[in-house]
Amino acid sequence: MSSDPIRFTRGPGGEVEVDGVLDEFAATVLTRAGFDSWPTLRGSWIRLPFDMGRAWENEHTSWAAGMLTAARYTVVLDPSLRPAGDAAPTRAERRAQAAMKTQPPAPSSRRRPRR
Repeated sequence: MSSDPIRFTRGPGGEVEVDGVLDEFAATVLTRAGFDSWPTLRGSWIRLPFDMGRAWENEHTSWAAGMLTAARYTVVLDPSLRPAGDAAPTRAERRAQAAMKTQPPAPSSRRRPRR
């Protein structure tokens, strides 16, 4: 894993691009989140498909950033790529919140003494 951050940006044409040094695991995470990769002379070009709508692009980008952050990668997310209503949790945050909810205590097997 590289110490260089993985950057998510919206390009001048409106496309969502990923920059940074990516290992095989990070590339797999991005593919799982819907990003496409094309080989270039200097490496590879990774971006989301065009014209999927800003809400879809923002959701998938924040989901990918959340997964990479959970895997302890350094991630820089362009503020324009956050989902609408930034106060709303991302898909990864909703899953984490659901997993961390406290469970009711198990019923005790010991009985109270009768009086």
